[in-house]
Parts: sequence; structure tokens; C-alpha cells
Amino acid sequence: MPHRAGLDQATVIEAAARLIDEEGIEQLSLARLAERLGVRTPSLYNHVAGLAGLKQDLAVHCSREVLARLTRAAVGKAGTEAIFSIADAYRDYALHSAGRYALTLQSPQPDNQELQDIARQIIEVVQAILAPYKLSEEQSIHAIRGLRSIIQGFVSLEVRGGFGLPTDLNSSFHWLIGTFIAGLEQQNSTT
Repeated sequence: MPHRAGLDQATVIEAAARLIDEEGIEQLSLARLAERLGVRTPSLYNHVAGLAGLKQDLAVHCSREVLARLTRAAVGKAGTEAIFSIADAYRDYALHSAGRYALTLQSPQPDNQELQDIARQIIEVVQAILAPYKLSEEQSIHAIRGLRSIIQGFVSLEVRGGFGLPTDLNSSFHWLIGTFIAGLEQQNSTT
């Protein structure tokens, strides 16, 4: 196969992201990606540091996408409205970009400064929308973990067909987020 004009790292990463969304992270290989891009596998080494490097680049790319979505969802909002908005944005990303989303679930390794920075920025966005609840630093961490767990748990069950009852899933999701918010409000009123 001839060298494909216009192939660069961004194109390779985006093609890999589409591949994992369509087929799952388990199907990602340099050979499979090269086939999709219409190039020979060795050509990819001009743009990524092997499969491990590709996965690392993908994790950064996908984490940036999550940060951008959450930031857009939070802009101009506070408190209840902001929590609902970022919860919906996070759930939407997980449902429509399942492969990408899977790469954002692990905590970044301490030696990966780029992922550490993105994770810190995501936490800052969520902390900002939690500010009206006047949580302590420790309570804020609990709330961030709780909200992420609620969304992840719901999405995990949703994508695996775990909700068979006829009640609308969006209504159930919003009820759950509303209950989380009521807990924050209760916590705030007792401190």
C-alpha cells in the first residue's frame, strides 16, 4: 500500500478512537488500524509509539474530550442546574462513545503528567459546580467520587441492558441525580 497523504498523529488517533467505539478496545491493534487507514502497519510508527503509545495517546485524547464536554456543560450554570448538565453530558459521552469512555475510567499513572493535568482540570470543573454546597475539601472528594460512581453505575447497567422495567431511563437517571443533589443539600444544611 502506498503512503497515504495527509496522515498525521491526529488523524491516526481519531481513527483509532472511532475503531474502539465501533469494535471495542480489545479489537485495537496496529494492523487493524493500518488496514482501516489504508496504510501499512510500519507507517503508523511515524505517528505513534507502538500499541502502548497509541493507547496512551488515546487516553489523553479521550480525557480531553471529556474535559471539553464537562466544561461546556458547566459554563454559565451553578448548583443543581450544573450538576444535571454535567451528569447528562458525561452519560451522553459514555453512551455514544463507549470505547473512548472506557479509556477514561482509570486513574492516570503518577508518571503521566499530561493525564494528571487533565484529571485535575476535570476535578476542578466538578468542584466549581459543587461550590454552592460549601463542602469541605474531603466532602468535595466524596461528592465527586459519588457523582462519578452514580453515573458510571447507571451507564454500565444501561449499556448492558440491565434495566428491563418500563419506566423511562432518562427519568430514572434524573431521579437518581436529584436524589444525589438532595443529599448534598441535606449535608449543607447540617454543617
